[in-house]
Amino acid sequence: MKEFIKLLRRFIHPYKTKLIWNIIFNILSAIFGVFSFILMKPTLEILFDQKELILSKPELSLNINSLTDTFNFYVSKIISESGSEKALIFVSIFLITAVLFKTGFYYLANYILVFIRNGVVRDIRSLIYKKILKLPLGFYSDERKGDIMARITGDVTEVENSVMNSIEMMIKNPILIIVSVTVMIYMSWSLTIFVFIMFPIAGFIIGKIGKSLKRESRRGQNKMGEILSIVEEDLSGLRVIKSFNAENKAQQRFDKENNNYLGIMNQLMWRRYLAHPTSEFLGTVVIMFVLWYGGNLILNEKSTLDASGFIVYLVLFYSIINPAKAFSTALYSIEKGLASMERIDEILLAKSEIVDKKNAIEINSFDSEITYEDVSFAYNSTPVLKNIYLNIEKGKTIAFVGQSGGGKTTLVDLLPRFWDVTKGRICIDGNDLRDIKMKNLRNLIGNVNQEPILFNDTFFNNIAFGVENAKTEDVVNAAQIANAHNFIESNENGYNTKIGDRGDKLSGGQKQRISIARAVLNNPPILILDEATSALDTESEKLVQEALSNLMRNRTSLVIAHRLSTIKNADLICVLHEGNIIEQGTHEELLKISGRYKKLHSMQMF
Repeated sequence: MKEFIKLLRRFIHPYKTKLIWNIIFNILSAIFGVFSFILMKPTLEILFDQKELILSKPELSLNINSLTDTFNFYVSKIISESGSEKALIFVSIFLITAVLFKTGFYYLANYILVFIRNGVVRDIRSLIYKKILKLPLGFYSDERKGDIMARITGDVTEVENSVMNSIEMMIKNPILIIVSVTVMIYMSWSLTIFVFIMFPIAGFIIGKIGKSLKRESRRGQNKMGEILSIVEEDLSGLRVIKSFNAENKAQQRFDKENNNYLGIMNQLMWRRYLAHPTSEFLGTVVIMFVLWYGGNLILNEKSTLDASGFIVYLVLFYSIINPAKAFSTALYSIEKGLASMERIDEILLAKSEIVDKKNAIEINSFDSEITYEDVSFAYNSTPVLKNIYLNIEKGKTIAFVGQSGGGKTTLVDLLPRFWDVTKGRICIDGNDLRDIKMKNLRNLIGNVNQEPILFNDTFFNNIAFGVENAKTEDVVNAAQIANAHNFIESNENGYNTKIGDRGDKLSGGQKQRISIARAVLNNPPILILDEATSALDTESEKLVQEALSNLMRNRTSLVIAHRLSTIKNADLICVLHEGNIIEQGTHEELLKISGRYKKLHSMQMF
């Protein structure tokens, strides 16, 4: 229950006014429901001559006796003036009116609740997505994409179905129970105390089952995350699965996890379906004890409660049984939903070390140089870069070569702060990257990667990605510079043609040229090219290389390359090996050294 209240306090603040109105409407609904029963007892006694008529008007005040006597005065007046039949009509109209107000306020309470419930779910989903975009890349190297997707879809849906759908029961039912119990205490405090002794016993048993439900629910959500991860991996690697005739192996892996999920969900559902029969059985036991205890009170004349009053008391007591059972069922659902909320919080409460400082500066231009000063970087205590010193002047092209795993990509990824250095610092125009606002920093840098990242949208929107209010002529101009205009125009809808999931309708060279056009349109002064032509055929490479040459003109470029022929005109070539820059110079200078670069060059020439 504490966790539920804590959850509401986190997300309910924007809807506190609506929550207050919901509580007010629930209180009014409960009052009209309860007091219609109370007023019926003396009224029926008068109608059936079990009680004398009240012919003198009592003084009206806000207490149960005064309200009851005032109502009975008007009933008595109608009986004395018009007869019992008219009085029955009056009582019937009164009850109908009371029920109308009760149900009307109940609807208004739920009407208001819709805004709260759906708004909170929307806010949670939005917060998760916002946090996903903000978390550093290192977070996702430890997480599976399928499990992340499970949290923003399945877990949020579970919170919606289990927690938010229970808000009505968690607000309305306690109010109804409190109002009813207040009247019950007024009617017979000793009998009500006896009831309160019985209820905690039932609540303890229900609570124990609810705790086990939460554990099983968390196991189920974790397993669903694993299943979605398998599906995502297999869809991405479907070509490999088919090529190696591994369909049976993939199916076996999926079936194993799917059967494990079946077992967990069976346990979960068995416990969940135990909620209703358990609460109903315990409720019946409590009613029987109340009948026994209350009957003894009346038979032994130890109470001011008479037989008719006891019947009304039982009606009131029975009216709180269903809310109490619904309350216990809501506790089950909430425990199940809170297990999903814990998984969501693993994202929402994850700390990002790569954030702007409070006094971060704004820079809007790159004027002189980039410097790496004694830069070291380790990932999970594994050294990746060691004591890197490097100076990159504006307008120069710097190339990085070396074996895979040597630290080339990490070295350039430190520049846009995808990671932060472990030791040393990187500066732009003398400013430490950590002192610059991240948005300003990344506005200065454009990326063209080995695997082009495209979206299932039009050519126009993919090229204009990240540019506000891009003009058509600017997008076309960028495509022309990237040698992409002709193949875009060859499509029936031109720039408004959708390119499919991840651009699957395009060839590798076409994808890369769209990626280059995007960089051209952003017009950054600094470029990072990460093996942008390594996966292309010769003809595509020529077109892409020409586009890259257009893109790199008058820009500072950091180029990662395996094909040395593509970087022989670079102003400086750095050879990385096991996290160290072991050689640097121009193409001709490095060949003269007869070191590692010459060895790589000889192997490629061969």
